[in-house]
This record gives sequence, C-alpha cells and structure tokens, in this order.
Amino acid sequence: MEFPEDVMYTPNHEWVRIDGDTATVGITSYAQGELGDVVFVDIPSEGEDLAEEEIFGTIEAVKTVADLFMPLPGNVSEINPLLESNPEKVNEDPYGDGWMIKIKVADDSLVKTLLTHEEYHKLVS
Repeated sequence: MEFPEDVMYTPNHEWVRIDGDTATVGITSYAQGELGDVVFVDIPSEGEDLAEEEIFGTIEAVKTVADLFMPLPGNVSEINPLLESNPEKVNEDPYGDGWMIKIKVADDSLVKTLLTHEEYHKLVS
C-alpha cells in the first residue's frame, strides 16, 4: 500500500492534494484495494457546493458500491473525464490518473483537520 507524503487523508479513505485554493480528491490505495476492481464511477455533483462529509458520488466495484465523501467543504469544479471510460484508473493509479474530483475549497482552515500520511497509515494498519 502506498501512503504518499504530498497528500492529506480522511478517515473515509479519501486523499486530498492541495494546490492554492484547489484540492484534488481521490480514494486511497487502501480503499481501492478493499473495494476490488472498480467498474464504474458516478459523480453527478460537478458545479455543486457541498459540505464536508456530504456525498459527492459513488464508486462501483465488482464486490460493492460505496459512497464518496467530500473531505472539505467547497465547489466541485472538475470531474476526472478519464474515469468515465476508464474507471480502472482508480485501481491502477489512485494518486495520479485515478483522481476523482477537483474542488474549490470554501474554508482552507479545515485543511488542518485532515490526516497526515503517518496518521492515516496508523489508522489502516
């Protein structure tokens, strides 16, 4: 399992990479491993303002369907277009091409509530 140091994490197994007021969000390698082969990603929330912990979409794997939760409040400004035709990117490259959404962060003071890679590693170990 990977735990990159350049991202923050949530207890719901999302990762967040901050760049100014934009956050790129995906699910962790741990989460994709638990889900199994991803076959569909549904994110209908582009353009919406969502609260922290609000559902922004779902991910369907061979084993199950799981909700995707907003790690920070903000506006869903972009959805990864690759996932529509290549949902397996979530399994192949969860921290790269498998990202899910980009959000304009509404309150960047909440970034400090996210987990570091060490804290997340302890959570899933």
